[in-house]
Amino acid sequence: MKTTSKEEFEKQNIFGTGAENTGFAQYFIGNSYLNPLTDPKNCAVFMANVTFEPGCRNNWHIHHATKGGGQLLICTAGEGWYQEEGKEPVSLTQGTVITIPAEVKHWHGAKKDSWFSHIAVEVPGENCKNEWCEPVSDEVYDKLK
Repeated sequence: MKTTSKEEFEKQNIFGTGAENTGFAQYFIGNSYLNPLTDPKNCAVFMANVTFEPGCRNNWHIHHATKGGGQLLICTAGEGWYQEEGKEPVSLTQGTVITIPAEVKHWHGAKKDSWFSHIAVEVPGENCKNEWCEPVSDEVYDKLK
């Protein structure tokens, strides 16, 4: 459900907004928030609720791995976008699950007129690392309906 009101969105965002995502802010257009759900020191799978303000999106990026790896997105509140390089964008709503294999260049974020949250799951693998690429241009983003 689309919502531009942060107060209304917080009622839907069952895993909580968390703190401003300052550690990765350089890879986002707009403000995002991070609420870790697992501790990587105590769990083999890292999961975090990532919240995007309206219009916020991350840069194109790739989850590299020599075996396994990749990312899962479990959409929990609001509405957003996901796009793989060379493919059409996918509208994200509560309950949508996206499976992103390793080595696939992609981006994800909120729609212009809605807050958005998803749980990001780092899929375990060997030699996993993220490569942050160029921002999603306003020209590309503004064409999304």
